[in-house]
Amino acid sequence: MKPPPAPGLINRFFALILLLLIFAGSLGLGAVWARQGLSQVANRNRVLVGKLADIDRRLDEVSAQVAAAVNPDALLHQNRVMRLSLASPREVQVVRVAESPELRLAQKRNSEIFNLTAATFNTGKAPAFRVLTAALR
Repeated sequence: MKPPPAPGLINRFFALILLLLIFAGSLGLGAVWARQGLSQVANRNRVLVGKLADIDRRLDEVSAQVAAAVNPDALLHQNRVMRLSLASPREVQVVRVAESPELRLAQKRNSEIFNLTAATFNTGKAPAFRVLTAALR
């Protein structure tokens, strides 16, 4: 006759099975928690996308209203309605710019940064540059 298994071996087997069930349950709860978090983020994202679409729609409406108000025919109509007696500019009053106005204005604004003045060359001295040093003491 075979002797029954030792009680310590059976207790270890049940303890391992219980530990495996606890581990699998915690993995399942972690997966549910992660899915819930993803769902909440997706819902917030959906709300923000809706708000952005609404803002874009209102911005398009305002842009259309501005375009309608700046239309030359609308301006002439407003001139007649308000009796401002304004006249359209004649061709001699219009100045056409051939080059890019952005580049021309940037060059005009930054000309003193890149060009040395004529006074520097007239004095015969080389331009002087100051060197600043800092020390942490």
